Amino acid sequence: MQLKKILPLAALTVAVPSLGLTQEAELVVDTASEALEAVAALNTEMVFILNSLLFLIGGFLVFFMAAGFCMLETGLVRSKNATMQATKNVALFSLAAIAYFVVGFNLMYPLGDWVIEGWLGGISPTALEPVGVALEDVDDIEYASIGSDFIFQLMFCAATASIVSGAVAERVKLWPFLVFVVILTGIIYPIQASWSWGEGFLDEMGFSDFAGSSIVHAAGGWAALAGVLVIGSRYGKYGKDGRVTVMPGSNLPLATLGMFILWLGWFGFNGGSQLAMGTISDVADVSRIFANTNMAASGGAVAALILSTLLYKKPDLTMVLNGALAGLVSITAEPLTPSLGAATLIGAVGGVIVVFAVPFLDKLKIDDVVGAIPVHLFAGLWGTMAVPLTNSDANFVTQFIGMALIGAFMFGASLVVWLILKAVMGVRVSDEDQVTGLDKTDMGMEAYPEFSN
Repeated sequence: MQLKKILPLAALTVAVPSLGLTQEAELVVDTASEALEAVAALNTEMVFILNSLLFLIGGFLVFFMAAGFCMLETGLVRSKNATMQATKNVALFSLAAIAYFVVGFNLMYPLGDWVIEGWLGGISPTALEPVGVALEDVDDIEYASIGSDFIFQLMFCAATASIVSGAVAERVKLWPFLVFVVILTGIIYPIQASWSWGEGFLDEMGFSDFAGSSIVHAAGGWAALAGVLVIGSRYGKYGKDGRVTVMPGSNLPLATLGMFILWLGWFGFNGGSQLAMGTISDVADVSRIFANTNMAASGGAVAALILSTLLYKKPDLTMVLNGALAGLVSITAEPLTPSLGAATLIGAVGGVIVVFAVPFLDKLKIDDVVGAIPVHLFAGLWGTMAVPLTNSDANFVTQFIGMALIGAFMFGASLVVWLILKAVMGVRVSDEDQVTGLDKTDMGMEAYPEFSN
């Protein structure tokens, strides 16, 4: 009978240092070569496990951003519309999950040829690995599990819809809005995202958008702009003499909580977009992304604080909140390559953009309730064009082309959908209902029943 050799597994760390093993264990093998094969297989499994873990952690952090959007928007609308805004946020995320499962995920990552395999694959539901899947049955052992990838990418898709929600608040009908969300998350967003993240033609051109300044944020901003133009401004927002009526939010502490939740979620948004955690290099890069993301948010908040004080003689909290978010959007296109100082400056420019963009939209009579268009569209465009400043692999021409194509498609497709919904269902509630508040007229329940509006 052949004797099996018992080798200390810790001794094999010299041959496979990436395992980082420090405790001795025993591995029963026939030969030393089998021992090396076993350790190599274990190392491959660990890469798969760690990558999947990064996606799952990043995914639930980005999911928490749904709560951030909900709190931010609910705090910035008037109290008579708070229940409607909360309802929209719960419903839009749930519908986005279903639409992305049934159509969006496979449409965004087509299987081979776009016209035949990719498109036909796009109309079939996403399938996960079987329960208890073994190493030899995993399709891409060097990447991550399908479930972790799906849940991570879904959160980006849902965030795009959340951007639209805040901009069209207080005057959009619930059901037409939700129909738009289904089309946006199931078809419009996945198509344009496939151009870059699905290894499409923008990716081949060299367009660089690390975590989605254009692919997610500006895309959502374009969809929101189309909606605002079709739906129109809130009743009484703009006077015939050009006067702008201030309509303050109902709960600024709640909006501040929403901003901090979004700030937290952004670590998953940008950090998870490293898409790998199986090596020292990857983990170091994730930590660098976290640090740069935080500095950009800080730069945006401080810039908005200082500038709003200089312009209005007093600091404006809503500007500071949106300044922090604009800083986060600005760094999202390239959170890896900047230094801490450069990340702060990139974010600060985003904060400055918001302070000037909000009154600029009011001059154009474009009514954006929460400032989503300045934060996500304008700062997203800036962040996309800022990539070559720190990443030598990117160039301004390609960045502009990618940004323009995404914008043209997102705005054009969204505008068509909004116009069809307007013609078929109607998208705007009556002026009388706006005066009364959507909580009473459309929901039949009030967020703050003990207070008058």
